Amino acid sequence: MNTDTTAPSNAPSTAMSPDDFDALDSILDGLRERHDEIPQWEFCEGFIAALVCCRRVILPSEYFPVLFGDGDNGGIATSSLFQDEAQFTQFMTLWTRRWNEVAQALGTPVESLDDERAYSPEVVDIRGAVACLSDEERADMGDDPLPSFGQVWALGFMFAVENWPEEWAPPRDRDAAKWLDESLETIVALSEDDTGEPTVSMYKEDGPPSVSEDRINLFGEGIWAVYDLAEIWRNIGPRVETVRKQAEPGRNDPCPCGSGKKYKKCHGAT
Repeated sequence: MNTDTTAPSNAPSTAMSPDDFDALDSILDGLRERHDEIPQWEFCEGFIAALVCCRRVILPSEYFPVLFGDGDNGGIATSSLFQDEAQFTQFMTLWTRRWNEVAQALGTPVESLDDERAYSPEVVDIRGAVACLSDEERADMGDDPLPSFGQVWALGFMFAVENWPEEWAPPRDRDAAKWLDESLETIVALSEDDTGEPTVSMYKEDGPPSVSEDRINLFGEGIWAVYDLAEIWRNIGPRVETVRKQAEPGRNDPCPCGSGKKYKKCHGAT
């Protein structure tokens, strides 16, 4: 099983359904039973958003080993990771469809996040979901802390930023650099815990309160920050590597080829 080394296209694709996301979750859950470093889908969702608006196109052959923590033996293209070729193909098909959806959304100008064309991260209000469980079901889950709304998505986004820091280095333009910094700061804030008073449930309309009003506002700001980041790099373009020409030796210096002759009598004479 080999990872496709081409980047997903920006061509429109059939919209992902809840069943499609469930299928992705199921595959990742199965992989996690054998490889405990496999992340949750919400983390992958943030990771995809970061790569879509990254300054450089990063190919699957480069990013999957980072995401799945399997770089030593080739990342996703290993027989030990997926059950079989069919599961690998299903995962790559769904992954590419979601990638293209995100890329299309972030490339479409919108005035409101209520626009059906706007980027809408696939995130879950875990605290709200757990609050809707019975006392017995909650007791079975233990006392592990639950992530805040949007927190895992933001952690996935920043994971990509931290692994390719050179692609997120501030540009020379002062205004663009400030814009970049403020956008990343918003996503970093979203990666932290929601300590505000819960007022609404994002999991169920009439569910127990699990998300603060400030968190809802911050989540919206985080989505706009992703749009801003994508626009920054579209305006600036790919990073250009500086080519430094090696200084030539003086005419009477020894020739660097090791012949023992003076440069002017050797390679400097050509």
